[in-house]
Amino acid sequence: MPADAGRFMGRIVVAVRDTASSSLLAEAIRSLSARGAVRSYPRNTIIITEGDRTDALYLIVSGRVKVFLSDAAGREIVLGTQGPGDYFGEMALDGGPRSASVMTLEPSRFAVIPKASARDLVRDHPEFAVHLIERLIGRIRTLTDNFKSLALLDVYGRVARLLLELAIDQDGKLVVGEKLTHQEIASRVGASREMISKIVKGLARGGYISVEKRRITIHKPFPRSW
Repeated sequence: MPADAGRFMGRIVVAVRDTASSSLLAEAIRSLSARGAVRSYPRNTIIITEGDRTDALYLIVSGRVKVFLSDAAGREIVLGTQGPGDYFGEMALDGGPRSASVMTLEPSRFAVIPKASARDLVRDHPEFAVHLIERLIGRIRTLTDNFKSLALLDVYGRVARLLLELAIDQDGKLVVGEKLTHQEIASRVGASREMISKIVKGLARGGYISVEKRRITIHKPFPRSW
C-alpha cells in the first residue's frame, strides 16, 4: 500500500460510510483506495479535461469538485458537484475519452487509482460492481431529468427546480445546501447570470426566499410561473 494512501485510509473509510450500502461495499472501497496514491490539489485546479484519454479513477478523500461541460467560448454548464467518499473518472474504464471536465472547488485530496486496478476491483468485488452500475443508472436518470428540464421548462422553472432539489431541512427551514453565486446557478441551469440575478432578486422581493452570505433559504412555495 502506498504510504500516502495508508495515511488517509481512515478518512476515506469514514467518508464512504454514508454512501456505502453495506460493510462489504465499504471494504471494497477501502481496497480500491489502497491501490492508489493520494494527491493534493489547490482550489480551481482542472483534474480531468473533457476529451482527454486518461485512465485513472479518482476517489475523493477531502474537498469538493464540480463536473462540467464547456465550449470554445468558455461557456459552461455544471452537471453536478461531488464531495468526500465519492469518486469520478469511472467512465474511463471503457478506454474512451473523458466525457466531462472536473475542477476542484476547494483544496482537495484524491486517491488516484489506475484503470487496471479499478477493473480488477470490479471483477473481484461484485458488491462494488453493483454499486458502480447503480451509480451510472443514477447519473443517466439525472441527465434525463436535466435534458427534460432544459427542453420543457423556462429559465425560472429550471431555477425553481434546482433550488428545491438542493434544499435540505435545517431546524424546520428549507435551506439550499450549497452556497451558490448567481454565476454558479446560471451554469447549472443553462442561462445567463443577468437572468438569474433578476429571478433571484424577484423571488427575494416576493418573500419566497432570502439570501444571506450566499446561503439561500426558501420561506414559502414558489409561484407556478414567473
